[in-house]
Parts: sequence; C-alpha cells; structure tokens
Amino acid sequence: MHDPLAPLLTPAGQALLAELRDHDPADELALATRLRRDHPAALVSAALGQARLRQRAAAKFGAADAARMYFTPDGVEQATRTAVAAHRAARFAALGVTRVADLCCGIGGDAVALARAGIAVLAVDRDPAAAAAARANAAALGLAELIEVRCAEVGDVDISGYDAVFVDPARRIGGGAPARRVGGGRGRIFDPEAYSPPLSWAVEVAGRVSHAALKVAPGIPHEAVPDAAEAEWVSDAGDVKEAVLWFGTEPGARRATLLPADVTLTGRGLPDPAPGPVGRYLYEPDGAVIRAHLVAEVAAQVGGRLLDPTIAYVTADDPAPTPYATAYEITDTLPFGVKKLRALLRERGVGSVTVKKRGSAVEPAELRRKLKLSGPPAVSCTVFLTRVAGAPTVLLGRPAPAT
Repeated sequence: MHDPLAPLLTPAGQALLAELRDHDPADELALATRLRRDHPAALVSAALGQARLRQRAAAKFGAADAARMYFTPDGVEQATRTAVAAHRAARFAALGVTRVADLCCGIGGDAVALARAGIAVLAVDRDPAAAAAARANAAALGLAELIEVRCAEVGDVDISGYDAVFVDPARRIGGGAPARRVGGGRGRIFDPEAYSPPLSWAVEVAGRVSHAALKVAPGIPHEAVPDAAEAEWVSDAGDVKEAVLWFGTEPGARRATLLPADVTLTGRGLPDPAPGPVGRYLYEPDGAVIRAHLVAEVAAQVGGRLLDPTIAYVTADDPAPTPYATAYEITDTLPFGVKKLRALLRERGVGSVTVKKRGSAVEPAELRRKLKLSGPPAVSCTVFLTRVAGAPTVLLGRPAPAT
C-alpha cells in the first residue's frame, strides 16, 4: 500500500522538515523557490504542506510534539486536543485497562495519549493517509512498540483480546453521504445514527468488551444517550470539546469535566432551583456543566437560584467559590434598552465592555457599535444580556474577586 508520507520520511525529507520547522509563512514563496533549486519540486511542496500543518497543530498538541508529528488537513482539525485525550487515557488506565482498540483513529492523537498512559493500542482507520500519519506519529514519538496501526474498515477488525474500545466516528459531511475523516468544516452531523459508523454500531461493539468510550458531539440529546452509558462532557479552558459515552462505569451517570483544572462534577439528580431576584453575584456555569444539565448542582454549591427558569445563569447573595462557574459581582440591573445602557456606561466613564448573552436576540457586536463608548479602554465592565422572570434585562458587573 502506498504511503503518502514516505517521501518525507527519507533523509532528504527529514532535512527539509527540519529546515522548515520555524519558517515564516509570509516568506514561503521565496523559500520554496530557493529549496527547489536543490530538491524535487514535489518533495518541497510536500514538506511545506506538512510544515504548515505542524504550525497549525501546535495549539492542540503543543509545539514540541507538533514539530515531530505528521498530519493531514482533516486530521489537524478533527484530532482530539492533547489535554482531552490525556484525560480520557487516564480514565482508561484507572479502570485497569491494558489493551485498547482505537477505532477510527485518524492521525493517532488518542492512540498516542493511550500509549503514554502505558496502554497497548490497536489503531484502525480506513483512510490510508490518516493511517500513515498515525503510524509515523507512533514512530516519531517513540511509541511504536505500544501502537499497532492498521488501515482497514473498523467493522472488519477482530477486537477479541482487547479489554476496551475507543470509537471516534465521523460527525461531518462533505457534499454527500457521511464519510469518516472527511469534511473539514463543511457540515456537522447532529443525528447520532448518521455518524460514520453510526452510534448504534459503536454501542454494539462496546458491549463486547469490559470498557468502552464512544466520542459523540457535545450537543447530543440526552434522550439519545443509552441507558447503559455514563455521559461525560469535557471542556478545556472553558471551551466544550466533546461528549463521551462510557460503558462499564456508572450507567446513567452524568458528569462534567473541566480541564486544565481536571475537576469533575457528577450529577445528583437535583431538581432545577426556583428562580428568584437578582442577587449581588452572578455565576456563569461552564459550558460542560450546562451540556451535562448540572446547573442545579452548581446552584446548590453556591446557595443560588436561577434568574429565569429557561436561562443557565445562577444568582446568589453571597460569594461562594466553585470551579464549575465563573463568578461576577453585579453592580446594576436595568430593563433592556440601548439608550439607558449607553447613558449609564458614559456616566461611569466605561471605555470597553465584554458582552455576554443568554436568552437575548441582540448581537454583541451590534450592541457595542450602538453604545459608542468614549471612555478610556482601561475602564471596563461586563454586560449581560438576558432575561429575569421572562423580561429582557441588562446586568452590569465585573469578575468577582477570589475568595
């Protein structure tokens, strides 16, 4: 089988990649012209393409790893961020898992994290380019003894002998039927049965092993989560990255894990708190908490209530630290109106605002333009566009001091 990365793995290819490690994309045309004097044009183009992908991948994989790894364009976009993959690998290791079949492995980001946790991995993908990248990455990172890569249809792979599976199906489409590892940003799939392979197939495979983790879209409807699964939503630096259905753990449990703090909130089945008046403090739950439907658990932690039955903002009269929500001290509450808000901000000499919204149709960029702030940028505040007891409301505040 042709290895599309083979030219880059030769001494000449490696030398080119080393030379391009810190190249400036703005100088790429002149650089390419110079390099083609001494190297075949196809090799120079391949090396430049890989160098660009490595620079893009640094945000997900860290500069040190990205500089040694190999990527495809879709692989850079769709691969799991290192922090998230490491968290999942640690969970597998804590469960006593020693051998994982990583189905739909892509360029091998999760396989690398699993191997670094001491777990032997069978990494499978039907895309030859992705499988070649996964194989090259295992070698480049010194993990080839723990990672076996196969280019195959995942349904044809014998997983007997493995005590766990990890499945990361394609959730994107590109101009037609769903296909694994294609699509870039061309469209997301929201129906779990439209994944490639479909969720029902992955659930059936999960039943063959002791433990399993199935990666799904964060917006998966809770009613689509199988009864036998634990659902975990994971955010990194406040950005919700994924949801994972775990089998062989706690059926029916709901969890929100926040990275890099590596803290997990587990649902207790609490009812939604009753709404009430705006207090001195506003708590904005992390997106993973909201996706996991655990706002009630955060409200219980801070002794709070909802601003509105349909809005995931919690308010309280007293400060209460929690890692699962960002706290703000509220200074003003007023009915929504641009003129009144603009007048108040000018009176305070505010020069810059951070606009947050839930339950409002107003676009933050449009509101900033209409406010026409003239104060010094250093004088800032946070503007919340929301509803209180059903009424459009504006709250002004600032990040609460740490307690």
